[in-house]
Amino acid sequence: MQLGLYTFAETTPDASGTGTTSAATRMRELVEEAELAEQVGLDVFGVGEHHRPDYIVSSPAVVLGAIASRTSRIRLTSAVTVLSSDDPVRVFQDFATLDLLSSGRAEIMAGRGSFIESFPLFGFDLDDYDALFAEKLDLLLRLREDGPVTWSGAHRAPLRNQRVYPRPTQQPLPVWIAVGGTPMSAARTGALGLPMALAIIGGAPERFAPFVEIWREAAREAGHDPSRLGLSINGHGNVAESARQAAEEYWPGHEAAFTRIGRERGWPPPTRAQFDALCGPRGALLVGDPKTVAEKILFQYDIFGNTRYLIYFSGMPHRTTMRAIELFGTQVAPLVRAGLAERARAVVGSRDSQSM
Repeated sequence: MQLGLYTFAETTPDASGTGTTSAATRMRELVEEAELAEQVGLDVFGVGEHHRPDYIVSSPAVVLGAIASRTSRIRLTSAVTVLSSDDPVRVFQDFATLDLLSSGRAEIMAGRGSFIESFPLFGFDLDDYDALFAEKLDLLLRLREDGPVTWSGAHRAPLRNQRVYPRPTQQPLPVWIAVGGTPMSAARTGALGLPMALAIIGGAPERFAPFVEIWREAAREAGHDPSRLGLSINGHGNVAESARQAAEEYWPGHEAAFTRIGRERGWPPPTRAQFDALCGPRGALLVGDPKTVAEKILFQYDIFGNTRYLIYFSGMPHRTTMRAIELFGTQVAPLVRAGLAERARAVVGSRDSQSM
């Protein structure tokens, strides 16, 4: 299993704890966090796209390009690219360029977007929310093919026997689809034979198992082998020396973010009791000491059989996040890999005993 980080690059508390870091400072911190992720042996670093004052990245490919110049091994992905309100040709060109800059480490994680600010910003109608994504994904996948493209749709000018440059190092350029909780999205992703990234930030992880089964069944029905497709589980959390420290560090940012978003969407503010339940043994948040976090990742692996796990250390000061990254790479990752190896040996042993 690949292990990594993703971030929406939210504005974070400054060193004094009374204000927030500037956008310029936060951007430098973001690059430092990606560098450390590679240094401690993690596999993937993802950066999300937003168009809001509480997040600083509106162009993931540009930021990932800066990270590419400071790293040599870690894979670099958007998390996500809001494809519905973007131009697939420019998305492809941007990430093909990133792929060249990074010597073949770029990935696109495409999604419809959980926030809607980009739609009026770029002149799109929210009534076309689903149609925009389906059409633009179709074009993006066509652009990955090596040859001239002829394509037409309802929401973009047609292409007629046109080539798009530059071409990436990877053939094809990897495209993952981010799914939040819509069965139709999971089914579409499977039918297209694409890897899926499933976000789990609340509730019991096992209630998301049907989405994975929908994805796998749709893949099989379309002639794809789901065991050859990537499956990422994306969650939120924090790692510290003790479970109590991890929770106390994480709660203020969690409370602030979900209170702010809740005001926009009509949700009540989160309570500490709800948060503590999410941090519990079967809760969605991976908040705890290294052993606890590793056990929760393995618990979710036993449910989903995923090939990747990405964690988001959100809403904490840079120094706290850096320590969490260090612990995740040096202590959590080895425990997870040992647990996976143990499970693999058990499977082989079971097969051997059955063949005797």
